[in-house]
Amino acid sequence: MKKSNRPTYAIDASEKAIGRIATQAAILLRGKNKPEYEAREDAGGWVEVKNIGQAKFTGTKFTQKTYKHFSGYPGGLKRKKISDVFAKNPGEVLRRAVWNMLPKNKLRQDMIKRLKIL
Repeated sequence: MKKSNRPTYAIDASEKAIGRIATQAAILLRGKNKPEYEAREDAGGWVEVKNIGQAKFTGTKFTQKTYKHFSGYPGGLKRKKISDVFAKNPGEVLRRAVWNMLPKNKLRQDMIKRLKIL
């Protein structure tokens, strides 16, 4: 994908909660920080998140929260603990959180491509 004339925003994730980082990233990806924002347009910028491995979790989410995926077949429900996903790839936890905060339409795929987790 070619980088256009969109602005680039940098977010430092060290010692911040995952949800707060995801909210900030989703707003910047959608372009809601601009005065000319329109919901039907994809006018957001690029978002780079650094130090995601140092992000923190509040409450008991790190030990209790699970991701679920159902294949549609009997016995096809798969569960992953957030602690396992974070240990393997910390950026995946943030990507999933931002993915669910973006609009559920054709714009979402292009918006999530502009999220770079370093």
